[in-house]
Amino acid sequence: MKQVLYPAKERGFNDIGWLKANFSFSFGPYYNPERTNFGALRVLNDDIIAAGRGFGAHPHDNMEITTIVLKGALEHKDSMGNAGVINAGDVQIMSAGSGVTHSEFNPSSTEATQSLQIWIFPKERNIQPRYDQKSFADALVPNQLIMLISPDKAANDTLWLNQDTTFSMGVFDTGLQVNYAVKTEGNGVYVFVLEGSVTVNENTLNKRDALGISDTEEFTIITNSEAQLLIIEVPMNY
Repeated sequence: MKQVLYPAKERGFNDIGWLKANFSFSFGPYYNPERTNFGALRVLNDDIIAAGRGFGAHPHDNMEITTIVLKGALEHKDSMGNAGVINAGDVQIMSAGSGVTHSEFNPSSTEATQSLQIWIFPKERNIQPRYDQKSFADALVPNQLIMLISPDKAANDTLWLNQDTTFSMGVFDTGLQVNYAVKTEGNGVYVFVLEGSVTVNENTLNKRDALGISDTEEFTIITNSEAQLLIIEVPMNY
């Protein structure tokens, strides 16, 4: 088993007033040659967006982009004709493929938005761009890992990306043992602690700490407190 620890305090940070961003991997003004990706996981930005502010129209291509709103909302528009609001508990996916332009704004006049934007290298390049969105607000059953994104195109209860990746999220009580089995052979797993404290393979992880695990088929997470986890499984060779 291989392990890489990603302490929250070592993330990149940028504050431009309306946007406070933490970068788990090299992005924008933050560059660390030892923090460029974990397998196919290229970007994990932990953003706080001020009320009434956001990102104007900008392009992407050949990247699988996931947005998870933790608090507040984001208003989305894109060149595929999609327009709507992503609320807390929603997961949005966008296969940029051959090219797409989109914008994201916080529609509230009073409340900041907290969101995660996650980029994954695609399995196939230059595909037709694709958009999807699903609410998981009522799906998070306490003390269970709930799958948000799976490699199964036909699944009705999960979203799908152009990559052999699985996203799972769960909220757990103190003192539990959570077993995780790798879904796709050869994949690595990035355990990201959204809230609370856990222990994984003798590594204590606190809020916004992460651990990358590879070359194993399963592992166990022990919750040291009430905790919320995001687990991202990705190919290590892509």
